[in-house]
Amino acid sequence: MVTGSSAFDVENYTGEPLTGRKITYNLYTLAEEEYDPIHPTLLRKDKLRERLVYGNYPELLQLESKSQKNRYLNDLINSYLLKDILAFDNIKNSNKIVSLLRLLAFQVGNLVSTSELGQQLGMSSNTIIKYLDLLSKVFIIHRLGGFSRNLRKEITKSSKWYFFDNGIRNILVANVNPIELRNDVGQLWENYIISERIKFQHYQGMIVIIYFCLSYVQQEIDWFEDLVGKLYGYEFKWNQKKKPKVPVAWKGAYTDAEFHTIHPENYRKWIM
Repeated sequence: MVTGSSAFDVENYTGEPLTGRKITYNLYTLAEEEYDPIHPTLLRKDKLRERLVYGNYPELLQLESKSQKNRYLNDLINSYLLKDILAFDNIKNSNKIVSLLRLLAFQVGNLVSTSELGQQLGMSSNTIIKYLDLLSKVFIIHRLGGFSRNLRKEITKSSKWYFFDNGIRNILVANVNPIELRNDVGQLWENYIISERIKFQHYQGMIVIIYFCLSYVQQEIDWFEDLVGKLYGYEFKWNQKKKPKVPVAWKGAYTDAEFHTIHPENYRKWIM
């Protein structure tokens, strides 16, 4: 068994020499199912609201005050998460990477253009792509691509980027206010529930392809899964009273697909 906090080191030691003779497990931050034994049912909603802000790193369970949690997450970004990136390819300056992460943090759930990111940061598109790849390999962010079955009106070259942990995202945008005082709770919910779904799929060993679906007529599905040949579309709503309608173009194109809304009252069935 080989373990380590450095994703690059572990890959270097166990990569090519063990091809075909290894099994790789990704250990993410704590999943919802792991909280059940320690959080009473009555506290679940409050704890969920807290995790939307501070995320799921295990060490946070030992920290009581908000200032301690803020300090921990800030130190985590500067002294740990970026350590692998800076060591790779002799990258000397972390400012550009942090700036890139901040831009992504503000655009959670939105389409992201590498060329626009490059213009804002004064970097080439190829360098942006390289940094995005590195940040993905150390489990800070992950990409969601667009779905297409060659329908002429669908966008196929767009991407969205999400954070594996809400706490990291919120520290980057310098906002750890409770959700009652925020105007980005929709982004927090979408980022959080997608991360939890990824954990669930990985730990269950599900063979599934995931996308988002966006057409040129601006009809969108937040999360789209191709599971054993069957298609499932999902919309994420923090306010369950806001019930989205199934996009007409999407329903017409995929008549055999299912459509569901994931909100705080039903999400547990989707990730546990």
